[in-house]
Amino acid sequence: MYNDEFELTFDLADAGPKKEQRRPTLPEPEEAAVAAPPVQETRETPVSAAPENTPAPEREPEPAAEPRSTAPAAKDRTVLISGGDRGIGAAAARAFWQAGYRVAVLYHTHAEEAAALEKALPGLLAVQCDVASRASCEVAFHTVEQAVGHVDVLVSNAGIAQQKLFTDITPEEWQHMLDVNLSGAFHLCQLALPGMIRRKAGRILTVSSMWGQTGGSCEVHYSAAKAGLIGLTKALAKEEGPSGITVNCVAPGVIDTDMMAAFTAEDKAALAEETPVGRLGSADEVAQLLVFLAGESAGYITGQVFGVNGGLVI
Repeated sequence: MYNDEFELTFDLADAGPKKEQRRPTLPEPEEAAVAAPPVQETRETPVSAAPENTPAPEREPEPAAEPRSTAPAAKDRTVLISGGDRGIGAAAARAFWQAGYRVAVLYHTHAEEAAALEKALPGLLAVQCDVASRASCEVAFHTVEQAVGHVDVLVSNAGIAQQKLFTDITPEEWQHMLDVNLSGAFHLCQLALPGMIRRKAGRILTVSSMWGQTGGSCEVHYSAAKAGLIGLTKALAKEEGPSGITVNCVAPGVIDTDMMAAFTAEDKAALAEETPVGRLGSADEVAQLLVFLAGESAGYITGQVFGVNGGLVI
């Protein structure tokens, strides 16, 4: 099961836009060749004012309008977000949609959450994908391109977490962690880059973790995979910069998402107290940074790692 970003070290049980169809432009109707007959001038008949005490006619309430983006289209740009059905991924989908992007998200098993997101954000496309599988990534990526157009922004967010002593990690668990958290980004980047290179423009954003920066006890495989994302980001930024493509990484800290549902109020209060800013982070705060890094204003920023951790890692 793929989970959106959540980075903590606790003794927990193992966690083991459809393309917008454009109608063909119809030719404007030709103006009539025959001039219209002259309109006979009429005099307006004065209408007597209604009595002051006459009540105004009641208006029927207007039907509620469908939700839609409040921003102009981001120059018809498309963003693809892996792990976009919950947590940080879903928050990013909403933020990009509000910013005027065409949005596509990849989800693994949470079909209901993905369907709810499609309903809440008209035009958003949700596609099932196992990012650990190259074949699944290829099918999903081509589905997105056919439905909503070429991918201008890639947000590699899908990931899993597991808390376990290093000596107890099985080879299969180690490999699966790398396949999802690191190889998944490798697959999607390789699929997105050819088009970005041809267009001489693109944004790639990876979502790592503060444990990828510092290492987390009982999360060695998770920390190794997230550190690998940081290395991928830095090296790819150097390689693709000459092609007009920026590559950056966001490393969240303790983010209050549905992944923390099992934590009590006391647990959350203790975590907030350990954080210099005195509170937990929100998925929306991470999402807003992703939207900024994807925009034109961030064109001179590449190869960087941005911590959204309230000061836990400085």
